[in-house]
Amino acid sequence: MRAGICDMVAVARIINATLVIPELDKHSFWQDSSNFSDVFDEDHFIDSLKNDVKIIKKLPKELAHANRTVKQFRSWSGLQYYEEEIAPMWDQYQVIRAAKSDSRLANNNLPPDIQKLRCRACYEALRFAPEIEATGKLLRDRMRAYGPYIALHLRFEKDMLSFSGCTHDLSPEEAEELKSIRENTSWWKVKEIDPVEQRAKGFCPLTPKEVGIFLSALGFQSTTPIYIAAGEIYGGDLHMADLHSRFPLLMNKEKLASAEELEPFANHASQMAALDYIVSIQSDVFIPSYFGNMARAVEGHRRFLGHKKTISPDRKAFVRLFDKYEAGTIKDFKTLANRVIEIHRRRQGSPRKRKGPISGTKGMDRFRSEEAFYVNPLPDCLCQKESPILNSSAIMR
Repeated sequence: MRAGICDMVAVARIINATLVIPELDKHSFWQDSSNFSDVFDEDHFIDSLKNDVKIIKKLPKELAHANRTVKQFRSWSGLQYYEEEIAPMWDQYQVIRAAKSDSRLANNNLPPDIQKLRCRACYEALRFAPEIEATGKLLRDRMRAYGPYIALHLRFEKDMLSFSGCTHDLSPEEAEELKSIRENTSWWKVKEIDPVEQRAKGFCPLTPKEVGIFLSALGFQSTTPIYIAAGEIYGGDLHMADLHSRFPLLMNKEKLASAEELEPFANHASQMAALDYIVSIQSDVFIPSYFGNMARAVEGHRRFLGHKKTISPDRKAFVRLFDKYEAGTIKDFKTLANRVIEIHRRRQGSPRKRKGPISGTKGMDRFRSEEAFYVNPLPDCLCQKESPILNSSAIMR
């Protein structure tokens, strides 16, 4: 959602358009009726970008019957596409509706002013609604009372498991329920998934049990406070038992806040996710069990805030080690821990430039293999400033 909104700001600038406040998807799996102003600070968004793009809250009445079209912009497109194929559409239409906003703008090879605009939009203009900001900071402060904490984005919810086809550690009945949901969700195109192959390739979120072993192997003590940034965990306490036995200080928004405090956001998945987002970007350590949209957005935001520690599990490598440990091939926990630590030594959010495409990939696969702009906004969202004292460059926001 954040990435799509910010990319449309940049696209509006490229094609010299006035941007109407985006409509949020109300037909996804979560059936969330939230409008833009329910999730984000609409006035701050408009005011912050007024020198870059004109943004209005709704389409003017005089354009209600104007010539218009719905256009699905090409994925990962650069300046030339928008200037040569989209901008000329103004000769025929007064209103262009973007059918999709996800990944419509290239990650790389865009002018610096466009890249910096994406940064301003995402990290300065796109602030959450005041009520969400206040409650998110309240949750963060209550979490801080327990000491330095980990924010764990635990993607073990029903929708994630259904979509990905991952059934490790689930009962046959649970696996069948998830398969049925996938088969009956029309916009999920892939129906037949081999869960064993999916997990072996690293395409499955880590289970709560695997996460517990992972955290212990990295050396986190059992007294470490952990904030669970997630929706309802599939299977509830049954699947959380092993993780809870290793780390008893498991907290979430429902434990940190009263029902009355959370009531304004109830039944609105995007607003509840926004609360988790705030607590996550402010955590001492952020660990996602799966590299989905939320995890990517949080990682990028934490890089912008000063490369705050984010540990990204190598799921493919870890589940291989985990299975060997469970089978007794790896005899002792210290051996497992040493291997896990070594694998993740360079996966902790340290400063580096954004990764380009995987060698040998072509066409759309080439763009798809790139590291996304909002996962790692370096160097576009940061500037080099010469230090007169040290005669060296210092990274500054």
